[in-house]
Amino acid sequence: MSAPIVIADSITRVGPEAAGAVVVNASHGGVYAAYLAAKLHAAAAIFNDASVGRDRAGIGGLDYLADFGIAAATVGHDTARIGDGTDMMASGVITHANAPAASLGCHPGQSCRDAAAALQQARPAHRAPPEALEAAFLLIPEPPQVWALDSASLVLPEHKKAIVITGSHGGLLGGKPETALKYDVLGALYNDAGIGKDEAGISRLPALDARGIAAATVSAASARIGDARSTYEDGIISRVNASAAALGLHEGISAREWVAALRRALASRTH
Repeated sequence: MSAPIVIADSITRVGPEAAGAVVVNASHGGVYAAYLAAKLHAAAAIFNDASVGRDRAGIGGLDYLADFGIAAATVGHDTARIGDGTDMMASGVITHANAPAASLGCHPGQSCRDAAAALQQARPAHRAPPEALEAAFLLIPEPPQVWALDSASLVLPEHKKAIVITGSHGGLLGGKPETALKYDVLGALYNDAGIGKDEAGISRLPALDARGIAAATVSAASARIGDARSTYEDGIISRVNASAAALGLHEGISAREWVAALRRALASRTH
C-alpha cells in the first residue's frame, strides 16, 4: 500500500496526518525540522535545501533521518519558494537525497512530484527520535531580553517585550503575512535561507514592517540555519526591513552588533 502524500508550508504546521505519510514540507532541511518529521512518524520527508549554507546545515536533517532509516530529500531553494509547499510540489527540483531515499529511486535532478511518488514506497521507522534538545535559550536576561529560538514557532506571548533571534528561515508560510510571527515582539532575526526563488527567504521582513517590528536576516552562508545561537554568534546581516533601518540598523554588520544596536535604540526610546 502506497504511503499518502501530505503537503505543508512548514513541518511545524503538520499534525497526526504525517504518521506513515510522505511529508512534502517547505521547511529548511536542518536537524530541528528533521527531528519534528521523525517525531511525527513520517515515512519520508522532502524539505527545502535553504541554499545548503554554513556547515551544510540546510541539508543536515538528511543524515539525521538516515540514522533512523527514514528516507529524506531536499529541493533547491532557487527552484521552489521556501515556506510554500504548493510551489515546492509544483516546481521543486531535488538537490540532495539520503541513502534510504536513494534506495527508493529518489535522486538529484528529479522533480519534487516524481520524488514524492517514489517515496510512497517508504515505510515508517520503528525507532522514535530521542526527546528534543532544548531549543529556546535566554541569551540576555536584562531588559530588553534577548531570546534564541531554534524555530520561530517557539515564540510565546511572554516574548512580547523581548528581541527574538531565530534559526528559522525568513520566509512567509504560503505567502501569508500573518505567518511572519505569531506574536508581536521588539525585534526579530531570521536566516535568509539563501534568499532563493522570488526572494522568498526574506519575505517576512516587509510583513513585520506592517506591524512596526524591526527585523532582519543573516546570510545562510554565515550562520547555521535551524540554530538560533549560530544566528547570534556567527550571523552577518544580509537584509533589514524599513523599521530596522529607521533605527539606524543596516546590512553587513554582525548579528551581535545588530542586537546591541537595537537594544540601545529601544532603550533610548524609553527614556
